[in-house]
Amino acid sequence: MDFPVAPVIREALERRIVTDLGYPTWDEQYAPAPLIEAFAERSEGKYGWRPSGPDRVRAFSDLNQALQVILHTTTEPGDPVAVHTPAYNAFVASLTEMNRPILPIAAQADTDGDGWRFEVPDLARAKVLLLVNPHNPTGRAFTRAELTELAEAAERHDLVVISDEIHADLVYEPHRHIPFATLLPERTITLTSASKAFNLGGVRCAVAHFGHEATRKAVWSAPKFLYGEANLFGVEATVAAWRHGEPWLAEILGLLDRNRRMLAERLPAGVGYRVPEATYLAWLDFGRPGAAERLEREAGVLLSGGEQFGPGGENFARLNFATSLPVLEELVGRISSVEF
Repeated sequence: MDFPVAPVIREALERRIVTDLGYPTWDEQYAPAPLIEAFAERSEGKYGWRPSGPDRVRAFSDLNQALQVILHTTTEPGDPVAVHTPAYNAFVASLTEMNRPILPIAAQADTDGDGWRFEVPDLARAKVLLLVNPHNPTGRAFTRAELTELAEAAERHDLVVISDEIHADLVYEPHRHIPFATLLPERTITLTSASKAFNLGGVRCAVAHFGHEATRKAVWSAPKFLYGEANLFGVEATVAAWRHGEPWLAEILGLLDRNRRMLAERLPAGVGYRVPEATYLAWLDFGRPGAAERLEREAGVLLSGGEQFGPGGENFARLNFATSLPVLEELVGRISSVEF
């Protein structure tokens, strides 16, 4: 996001700098106690989900590392992974690099509204369901009915569910985030981080909660340092964000809400846009491939090309609207100068 870091996070990091940058005193083997406690408190207080004991939580450097570790321990090359498509581009890259073919749960424009819907196909061939909730790039905040349908399919086909909930704090009213582990606790591995909502991508700290016992045992059986661990600054920043950052986040959500609505009013008629229910990302339909490349070349606008997001992304580009109003206005003006 194009916003300064929350003061409470900056202050926590400054205190750490002037106090001690040596080895931390955490005694826990897989995740620091302050991180586990802050994760559990936030999950229960904000979303009504109390994660089971601390022995099921592990810290990673980021969600992509956690995803690759879990896929490495639960699947083999060639095993299909069910995922809503278009899909987060970094996850598409991981699945491609690891030779885990995508079994698409394809997005369709909702004819009864202005959002997206996903028809769940037969998942019998899949080994894992990779759920991104809220969804990146469409901005869909899945409903309880949609998640229940997925839970029933996962149970029916004996799937491990990896639920990326990194955008949970970026859901707009009246929508609500529902942790998938509240529906299918014993099959779900929940991944999250403060990095998206609190603009902390570079500090490298993520949390994984393993409800699926076989996967937990497989990951825990590896040598302790093989999968790395969260760093000192990452833990400090994350704990400060989750425990003290809510006022800052509320202000940022107000700005993001304004920006997502502004796009609906100002984008040119030739660009398809469905107002996201969550995230700070707009999924724009230009009706033809290559829009991002053309906008960069002709208008000096840098969007994420839809082809990076797997099946169904070819005619789209993803826009990050987490910026100031003047920047966003100029960005929209530049897009409007290119005819599609």
